[in-house]
Amino acid sequence: MSLCLATSQTSKEDIIMAFTTAAGYGNLPNGNFSPVIYSKKVQLAFRKSTVVGDITNSDYFGEISAQGDTVKIIKEPEISVSAYARGTTVTAQDLDDEDFSLVVDKANYFAFKMDDIEEAHSHVNFMQLATDRAAYRLADQYDQEVLGYLSGYKQSSLHTASDTVNATVSGTVAVSTAGTDELLSSMKLNKGSFGNITTSSAGAHSIPVAARLPGATALPTATASPLMVISRMARLLDQQQVDTAGRWLVIDPVFMEILRDEDSRLHNADFGASGSIRNGLAVSNLGGFRVYVSSNLPAVGTGPGTTGTTNQIANYGVIVAGHDSAIATAEQINKTETYRDPDSFADIVRGMHLYGRKILRPEAITVAQYNAA
Repeated sequence: MSLCLATSQTSKEDIIMAFTTAAGYGNLPNGNFSPVIYSKKVQLAFRKSTVVGDITNSDYFGEISAQGDTVKIIKEPEISVSAYARGTTVTAQDLDDEDFSLVVDKANYFAFKMDDIEEAHSHVNFMQLATDRAAYRLADQYDQEVLGYLSGYKQSSLHTASDTVNATVSGTVAVSTAGTDELLSSMKLNKGSFGNITTSSAGAHSIPVAARLPGATALPTATASPLMVISRMARLLDQQQVDTAGRWLVIDPVFMEILRDEDSRLHNADFGASGSIRNGLAVSNLGGFRVYVSSNLPAVGTGPGTTGTTNQIANYGVIVAGHDSAIATAEQINKTETYRDPDSFADIVRGMHLYGRKILRPEAITVAQYNAA
């Protein structure tokens, strides 16, 4: 007995086209549920180094649970020392239990949707990949905002320039003589801080910075070298009796480029032991500073790359140096949750990052405005 099968001209392509086109899945050929396989190798985005965790006092990590929480920080009491002569009545000093507040007033969040079909077609854990990226973006925003705050600037928005001077005090100032940016004016450097610069323009303008030529012996009259700026920042901290151990300096890529061009007899000693960049740490010891490079520092106007030796008051960059004890931070990822989207076949993942920051010792922070000359 023979079985006769009816022949059909249906092709493989016709069979595939029998599936209904799925709108919104442009990454799948012809929008169909075809067996397209995602590579297990993922093209990761470049990530900027974050430095705030390395340069701030994070002893208050985990002591917060909700936005609006306040961490009370007790200041070390000031003790008076008096001369003693025989027969003098000794008067005991009443200690002031002065404190100030670190207010958890910042909150950022992420939320994304993971479609079931996209997840089924992927051979990588795409949800984990997206969650890792979201965590980085939270850290990046945190880094930018805190670096702006401790430099005296308010970042306009994530990854944009045109930053403005901070005029909002977080809680109360740690030192009564501090300005609305919570910093001391005596710890800020600008063009007028360098007497060797004789070009005509207001002293409040940014410092024109250029590398000194190899073999140069005389001070430049139109610019300051990057090592001159760093040395002046170290002197300001020395005059405030800031501990030498625990000092840091955060510079941007433009300043780092000029610094690399600098002719220095200390080059080998200062730069030789840095190793690879970790969390932005580029130089382990330069003039007593741990040097970090960050793209998250404030940039005013068009930023530090705006060249010129005069009239740079609208376009400049900011670098900052300080001590590990100068600023306190308290932060945590408060909520991370996954739930089903009621309107589609997808999971929604969202998380919230709460944090606060407070300048504790403005005398241990020094800031310099500069532009590439």
